[in-house]
Amino acid sequence: MRRSSGGGIIGEAAIETCKLTKTFASPRGLPDLLRRRPSAGGVTPVDGVDLLIRKGEVFGILGPNGAGKTTLIKILCTLILPTAGRAKVNGYDVERESGRVRESIGLVTTDERSFYWRLTGRENLEFFASLHNFYSDEARDVVDDLLGVVDLKYAADERFLTYSAGMKQRMAIARGLLNDPAVLFMDEPTRSLDPGAAQGLRDFIKGEIVRERGKTIFISTHNLEEAEELCDRMAIFDDGRIKVIGSPADLKASLGDGSKLSDVFLHYTGKKFEERGGAGGAAPGFRQDRRGFPHRVGGLGRRRGGV
Repeated sequence: MRRSSGGGIIGEAAIETCKLTKTFASPRGLPDLLRRRPSAGGVTPVDGVDLLIRKGEVFGILGPNGAGKTTLIKILCTLILPTAGRAKVNGYDVERESGRVRESIGLVTTDERSFYWRLTGRENLEFFASLHNFYSDEARDVVDDLLGVVDLKYAADERFLTYSAGMKQRMAIARGLLNDPAVLFMDEPTRSLDPGAAQGLRDFIKGEIVRERGKTIFISTHNLEEAEELCDRMAIFDDGRIKVIGSPADLKASLGDGSKLSDVFLHYTGKKFEERGGAGGAAPGFRQDRRGFPHRVGGLGRRRGGV
């Protein structure tokens, strides 16, 4: 065993995948359905992924929009089934033991619409606690403790719609910790936050969730600074495949002195890495289509989840 960069203890396997694959079939028209023609082609956002993530580790998936990061998290959280291969989370098979997997994990997304805006922060968490079979006094105790953990007791009885972006993200983390999960999945946790709020959230993740609570963190991001600061190891992920896995320091060292993570990404994918909201003029959360107009990209919280 060894310590993670956040101070947690890294031990036996928390997440294992073998040749994990997901293919979405191409949509068929009504004539094809009536004639029972098989669908031709399809999209494979997760293609033969092999992973071994240790307990207590902060593991990151770094890749651009559309790389397949969100689809991989959805499979590991049992939200969708794989087409082929296998995956285990906390020793439970994601297909055969999906209920046990869900009991042992938490999921943090950036979608504000998954909260009830007219309810207070406390009322939101008490509602979600009831979904984990916490009721009455027990629910209040759990919620009160987590509000203290994420430093939101002072605003607990204000409506969610009055919260800032950073406060909403802390609420999402509190919700993800309600069932005291062994593994916490985080899908782009600092998306839409200003630099100061993003840094504060990263400090909170390292200090409270990893060091104090010893959680295993699986984080998807396309923020280079975030990946380098938080992750013990990371995978460069593009076109549904893992290109390379290693610690940020080792990956940079493999290319020589002075190399950056952007250089590593370019070396293994042949593509120039662009972070959200960078060149191209598209607003955060959007990217340009072929005509140059911005359109919204996918994510766990979107109605049409991205691949």
